Amino acid sequence: MAGRLRNEASAYLRQHAGNPVDWWPFGDEPFAEARRRNVPVFVSVGYAACHWCHVMAHESFEDPATADYLNENFVSIKVDREERPDVDAVYMAATQAMTGQGGWPMSVFTLPDGRTFYAGTYFPPRPVQGMPSFRDVLEAVSAAWRDRPEEVEQSAAQLAAHLASGQQGNRRLLGPVRAAGDVPGNPDAGADAAQERARTLSAAVDALGAVEDQQFGGFGGAPKFPPSTVLRFLLAHAAGGASTAGAAASRADRTLGAMARSALYDQLEGGFARYTVDRRWAVPHFEKMLYDNVQLLALYAQWARTARDPEDRRLALRVTRETAQWMIDRLQVPGGGFASSLDADTLMDGRRVEGGTYVWTEAELAEVLGPETAAAVVGLLDLDSGNMAAHGGKPGPDGGIGSTLHFGRRLSPDEEELWLSCRPALLAARNRRPQPDRDDKVVAGWNGLAVAGLARAAVVLADAGEEAAAERILGAARDAAAYLLRVHRTGPTLRRVSHDGSGQGIEGLLEDYAAVAEGFFALYAATGDEQWYTAAESLVQAAESRFLVGDTLQDTAIRPNQLANAQGAQAAADPLDGPTPSGAALFAGVLLTYSAYSGSLHHRALAESLLAHVGVVAPKAPQAAGWAMSVLQFLLDGPRELAVTGTDASAVEELLRTARDAGGPGLVVASRVAADGGGELPPGSAGRTRVPLLEGRGPGTEPATAYLCRGMVCRRPVTTAAELRELLSEG
Repeated sequence: MAGRLRNEASAYLRQHAGNPVDWWPFGDEPFAEARRRNVPVFVSVGYAACHWCHVMAHESFEDPATADYLNENFVSIKVDREERPDVDAVYMAATQAMTGQGGWPMSVFTLPDGRTFYAGTYFPPRPVQGMPSFRDVLEAVSAAWRDRPEEVEQSAAQLAAHLASGQQGNRRLLGPVRAAGDVPGNPDAGADAAQERARTLSAAVDALGAVEDQQFGGFGGAPKFPPSTVLRFLLAHAAGGASTAGAAASRADRTLGAMARSALYDQLEGGFARYTVDRRWAVPHFEKMLYDNVQLLALYAQWARTARDPEDRRLALRVTRETAQWMIDRLQVPGGGFASSLDADTLMDGRRVEGGTYVWTEAELAEVLGPETAAAVVGLLDLDSGNMAAHGGKPGPDGGIGSTLHFGRRLSPDEEELWLSCRPALLAARNRRPQPDRDDKVVAGWNGLAVAGLARAAVVLADAGEEAAAERILGAARDAAAYLLRVHRTGPTLRRVSHDGSGQGIEGLLEDYAAVAEGFFALYAATGDEQWYTAAESLVQAAESRFLVGDTLQDTAIRPNQLANAQGAQAAADPLDGPTPSGAALFAGVLLTYSAYSGSLHHRALAESLLAHVGVVAPKAPQAAGWAMSVLQFLLDGPRELAVTGTDASAVEELLRTARDAGGPGLVVASRVAADGGGELPPGSAGRTRVPLLEGRGPGTEPATAYLCRGMVCRRPVTTAAELRELLSEG
């Protein structure tokens, strides 16, 4: 029965372990059971922090009559989309093809071989506004299966063929993936190709300008999601010399500033919600996802260096510190990994209330702060636009409806001082409320991006003089990286998820291998500890071996038969970003980084090949290719490679700090300080570097020497910060 779900890694699956529905986890067994019983399969897909998933669970899956009908007429499978993005992607494509839209909870009906013949999202317990009830849907599907099997088979075959053509579209968009040496000549080489790439990226900046909300920030209207991968590109482009660099900087400034002052950002504790339902970023859906926060952490760390307005730099630094600390306080699990999410809902007085932990009435503010101070604080806040009356908000002690706490504008220094002085009391009071549940499963790829974000946050905080915070955050990055090696890595294989310190479930996807390598490279750059470079190198090599099949890149190394039946046997990686960067874009990025460290022209050419689709997508749909566009921007910049070695740790750090401030986000950094006071290391010695970028470069006898290269061509070594700054400014 549903007890099959009790020991699953996914909190979402475990939440359904007590349902009267006879749930199975995804695998061969439930499909075989459906074939034995000659019944269709019901696949229900959601995730732990999903508000409407909880609603449908309460209305339908906890209802004994509905459960009895499901158990008698279907084999029911429960899927966590975060644990099984491969399953989610296939059945989401089917749902969108059939209905023109998608979302969660997702309700899919398949043949025993995995092919879809009917799909939808949320279904209510009773018909409403033209939407059939879930029971009506079940009865109609069961009748079609029983009475019109030829129609069911025809529908499944047609949909599978349609989805297979989509896979071929992905393959055409990515193109054949091969290194330059695999074909005569290199069509991507030369000044003409570089100029064409630069024009493509400038066109993307212009295209984003056409959809930017210049009043409230972001791109497009409501609902508004943090455009993380696009912001990464804009910050990278702003650091270059293109004519559109200033526009890119302005667009990044507006959106990063707006989000940081909005209800999307938790103004009491830090951390970002998944999205807002309105244009003003005032009313969030309150789930907090690790994958959003790790991307935003890295972005605000970069913005803290590059924002043109000193006030924006201070804001960015505060958001960086607070978000990193929130991750450590709220999401870090025993052993060092990071949990997946906090729920949107809070159980209050026996019912689930969306945002119940987070919203406030004026009476509640006065109770904590006193009437006079509360009145002054209310004057800072935009309570009207954040009022939850239209979104099921909870009544407060005064009978009012709670509001989110946010500003929607810049605060003056005096206003900011007042707010910061009140936050501890408000947070302490909020912590005494019921708290949202946490999904404790650890996802490899998201934790890899967490390592990267934390490492970059630690470095920017240290450079700003916040050494204690920096050391604490860097320690958390090390702990998470060690957890990934200890728990998720077995030989060359990386597990996607773990729970309670044990790796479980499927092998990691391309995005997992690439994102963990991204984290390890960032941790190496922050610490100079070569174990992280070696770990990243091995993951890049494993990913190339496991996911590059001939000239086709795939998102999965092992594909279940049911998914192959549903979407066609010829799988191809999806190159477009969703809430997280695509596996193809992440892989292109770590291939480029690895080539800069190792000097491998083969891996550089593979990275270039994986970016071919940017020329097609960027000018027309830049929001779907943000991470790949940022990698292409780094490629146009060289990327620049910097090795710093010496006998004096403080002198080495001074050069590194100069480079981080002046070198732009695409700079690849390696460093080493002599352990014994200097001298060259003889070949084959135990202390010899494993990083090719450092080979033959000191430490020597100088306190510090910087070696700057670009495109495999190196400049003269320099020993002072002023000299290095001059080299970096020359482009």
